Amino acid sequence: MISTHNLRFGLSLLASASLAPFAQAYAEAAPAAATQGVELEAVVVTAQRRSENLQQVPVAITSVSGKALEASNFQAVTDLQYVVPGVQFDPTNGAAFQIRGVGSTSFDFSNEKSVSLVVDDVVMDGQRDNGMTGLSDIQQVDVLMGPQGTLFGKNATSGVISIATAKPVLSQWAVKASASYGEREDRNANLIVNAPLGDKFALRVAAFTQGQEGHGRYTTLNQNLNTFKEHGYRAKLLFKPFEGLEAIYTHDDEYHWDNSIRTAVAVASPAVNALQIANGVTQGPENGDDADSSMGMIRTKTQGDSLRVQYQVGRDTLTSITAYRKTTYDNDTPADLVPATQFAYIPYNSGRLNTSKVSQELRWASPTGGFVEYLAGLFYNRLLAEQTQLQWATLGAPIVSPTGVRLTNFYALTGAIGAAGNASLFKAQNTTGAVFGQLKFNLTPKASLAISGRYTSDHNGQSLNYVWIDPRPITGVNATFTATSAQPYQNRGRVKDHNFSYRIAGQYQLSDHAMAYATYSTGYKPGGVAFVGNKYAPFADETVKSLEAGVKSELFDRRVRLNVDVFNSEFTDFQATILTNIPGNVLQQLVIGNAGGLKSSGAEANVAWRVNEALSLTGAVTYADAHFTDYVYNATTNYTGTRLTNAPRLSAHLGAEYERTVGTMRVRANLDYAYRSKSWTVVGQPAYSEVPAYGLANGRISLSPENSQIEFGLYGRNLFNKYYSTGYQQYGALGLLHYTARDAYRTVGVFAKYAY
Repeated sequence: MISTHNLRFGLSLLASASLAPFAQAYAEAAPAAATQGVELEAVVVTAQRRSENLQQVPVAITSVSGKALEASNFQAVTDLQYVVPGVQFDPTNGAAFQIRGVGSTSFDFSNEKSVSLVVDDVVMDGQRDNGMTGLSDIQQVDVLMGPQGTLFGKNATSGVISIATAKPVLSQWAVKASASYGEREDRNANLIVNAPLGDKFALRVAAFTQGQEGHGRYTTLNQNLNTFKEHGYRAKLLFKPFEGLEAIYTHDDEYHWDNSIRTAVAVASPAVNALQIANGVTQGPENGDDADSSMGMIRTKTQGDSLRVQYQVGRDTLTSITAYRKTTYDNDTPADLVPATQFAYIPYNSGRLNTSKVSQELRWASPTGGFVEYLAGLFYNRLLAEQTQLQWATLGAPIVSPTGVRLTNFYALTGAIGAAGNASLFKAQNTTGAVFGQLKFNLTPKASLAISGRYTSDHNGQSLNYVWIDPRPITGVNATFTATSAQPYQNRGRVKDHNFSYRIAGQYQLSDHAMAYATYSTGYKPGGVAFVGNKYAPFADETVKSLEAGVKSELFDRRVRLNVDVFNSEFTDFQATILTNIPGNVLQQLVIGNAGGLKSSGAEANVAWRVNEALSLTGAVTYADAHFTDYVYNATTNYTGTRLTNAPRLSAHLGAEYERTVGTMRVRANLDYAYRSKSWTVVGQPAYSEVPAYGLANGRISLSPENSQIEFGLYGRNLFNKYYSTGYQQYGALGLLHYTARDAYRTVGVFAKYAY
């Protein structure tokens, strides 16, 4: 373990060593001679499904290189929210991304994601699947703001996060290895190998393992709480038999485990609070401890295979992406707060989810530069999900009586009826088919107009059955069950939708290094099947109309890149999720339904400045006001005018990178700061769910001997030890509970890298 003294010393060294070079570099930046020939590197993106310079694409895009992600010290794709302003991730209620404050999270399996996560051209749409566990061997991440449903699959009404991993390289051996270790056993190890297999094949394998012990404690189990561990690999085989044909087969396999769980903020029962104190837990807004006698945990296994073939047909390009993915998601989340032998509420709460998907995309694209540029494509996606869910509760009675007799009767909160079943079985099938295309007219050397559209057909179906799960292996007794409400034995439903979405984008080259653009876009998400209190309750499709205008520019001999935009998106029948009291249920349920209207408007700015050969600065800010314009939930509840959940008005990111040779050593240093204003985690902005504004500072400094492939140094996340929560929830008779993010505590450590 790293001692407290060494950690403090390392933190001081990291902060002073990181800041000193920046101050010196600013002083050196004034002479013009020092900056001659220094310019920013061009950024290539595929926002319009072909490789183009970022500055020539009429879309608001934040692009983050793999190198910048590595320097940020973050470890998961969900950490992009701390690198890209305007992006949020809600780890609760089904887990999903939001962009510009807009996104919907739901436990309903037929609900589509508002933000489409695309990895190497494959849509990651599996429920409870973030598509990528570790950020290993990343080439680039592009975040496309606003509706992108015309050229990207799966109805991206809020935006797209497009991740590109590194490709194999022909005729080149390469090895990269890195490892880090820090506080609370924070650990990360990566190995990347690029191997040529003859002159037409190349294999690239990236493997990783990472984890951290949690800051909180399971006091009665003597275990850390909020611990996680992950490992996985990705193998990519490149086949290039001749110029004009390229095929890449990819297989990936990842595993994730954590024991994160809700902890008490304000327990409703004084008796339960007294039991918590007796078991070493003090409730409060920063409490990360729990005295439950059973550990909550989440296990996720994901696997995927894809084949990407690109073929030159004359001057045009034909691209095919075929993919198959499967995910297993297991969660055990008991909710007792204290040992179940003293007091129990829901001692047995488990779900087992299996998903699988197949997808096929075909694209035909012309070269760029002609009077007319065209792109056409077909898309098909079929996602299957099956989950069993059991919630066996005592609602206050301990599972062992004072005389040592085990409880044998439980309440089945899933609505199961006696012999018909004690658990729920959900099966869902979401099928999408689409045809899409774009025509771009280069009207003059400076002006162009692009028109794109997509016709989509969706078929979403879901069924609910009650099944019997043998209670003895779980409870230790041959238990009987009492239903909390009487519901029909079987429910099923299907929703069919179709839509035509389009986008019109005009752009004008103001000068050689400045372009102005304006776009009008529409978007859509299909309706779905919901079971509210185990009763069929379908919700309608969601549509959006969005207007955006911006300027992209490069100034001062391409040493400064400044991109700004303003936007206004108006949603109709927005698919919102709220906590609702269901008759016969002791817990509020998360129910998805349609809000009449939602509006997100604001502005964004991105700046990059190459100060000199040693120093580069970056900054980005998003102001997004996302609020309901029409949401009358019932006769007594009106959410109109309230903000969407997890939607800060202001988010920003500042970064600095410094690199120079001092004597015989190469010094590299990075600092970045991510800020977000206050937000709420429950619809209606109740005071108990407010997350105050906070900022996270991260740093990294390293040394590398001259002419050496070895690099070693110090890193730190959340340097100022700023605490924050990620979600609050009123959990029945237990009271107010919350989740704590792993990065809500400072982490300092050491790292080393080797490249050949």
